[in-house]
Amino acid sequence: MRDLTSDTITDAVIATMRDTKDARLAEILESLVRHLHDFVRDVEPTEEEWARGIGFLTCTGQMCTPTRQEFILLSDVLGVTMLVDALGNRRPAEATQNSVLGPFFREDRPQLADAADISAGLPGTPLFFEGRVVNREGTPVTGAAVDVWHSDSDGHYDVDVPGQVDTAMRALFRTDETGHFSFRSIRPSSYPIPADGPVGELLNATSRSPMRPAHVHLLIEAPGFQRVTSMLFPSDDPYLDSDPVFGVKESLLESYDTYAADAGPCRGLTDVAYTLLRHTFVLEPLPAA
Repeated sequence: MRDLTSDTITDAVIATMRDTKDARLAEILESLVRHLHDFVRDVEPTEEEWARGIGFLTCTGQMCTPTRQEFILLSDVLGVTMLVDALGNRRPAEATQNSVLGPFFREDRPQLADAADISAGLPGTPLFFEGRVVNREGTPVTGAAVDVWHSDSDGHYDVDVPGQVDTAMRALFRTDETGHFSFRSIRPSSYPIPADGPVGELLNATSRSPMRPAHVHLLIEAPGFQRVTSMLFPSDDPYLDSDPVFGVKESLLESYDTYAADAGPCRGLTDVAYTLLRHTFVLEPLPAA
């Protein structure tokens, strides 16, 4: 533990953890130390640069609130969230693919009846969503819990809408005996991820766009099946190939079809042009014990 050099300090640090009782924790910490030390040896940051890095992480923590998680956002824009997701959710092509959860999911959302309006009266193009949840054989999954949440027509989630106190554009639904669920809302818009904090500074420094393509988030759970955290993007959104959180997948692109008020499957349900979004979600069974 004395006279350590840049070549010997890594093993010395790891040796201090040799009595860690949790084997998995010991494995993670050893790998973390080795990779972090290799990073420092590779980059050779100055003391000033290292202090700036510590300051960046400090500011990231200070930006976190009960409704905003800057560290999740940082994980997202560095691609770590999608990497963890890809490693933990390897699924066959026919199953619905995972995507990032994002920082705007909330547990305190209402459970509503099928076809409920979740827009809370916010302005925007009416959106009619019709979904179906099935297994790989196409058999309906009854009673699946389906969380939905999305932004408004200006790209704001309810927690960011000025004056919005109650939840909006989010709810929990249950599939019926045919695996069907539906709701009414307003069409979401492309939007910038929060860029007024450290993550925004990082994007600006690297000349990256903060704009996410429009999407509807869905989280689906049912007994006996793997949980699906996913989202559906308009197939014509201009930001599909520059998503700052790397969440776009080809299988999650969907046609957001727009109809005149007196046309299409939902004619007569609104007096203005509307968007209809339909999608079938295929759940993968839990692995055998």
